[in-house]
Amino acid sequence: MLWPDPTQRPRIAKIRDNLLARISEAEHEGWLGEIEGLKISLTGADDKLAQDRPTNKHHDPSRPGNPKLSSRALNPPASSETVATA
Repeated sequence: MLWPDPTQRPRIAKIRDNLLARISEAEHEGWLGEIEGLKISLTGADDKLAQDRPTNKHHDPSRPGNPKLSSRALNPPASSETVATA
């Protein structure tokens, strides 16, 4: 799942405020079809504002992080301990 960038929250809030104003105008003018479409967009903006980015980056598939390394990879054997292959 993709989460909205936290720096975009003010922009999304402005979009939401604009949608509310447009819904009010559409209700005043009697534009029923316009009202329905704007309400759908408003629901999407509200959903985006309600989403929280997970604090654990392992839950974000777009940021897989670094692979876990085994202790052997972190502490390779000394040169005298290596096995020669023929």
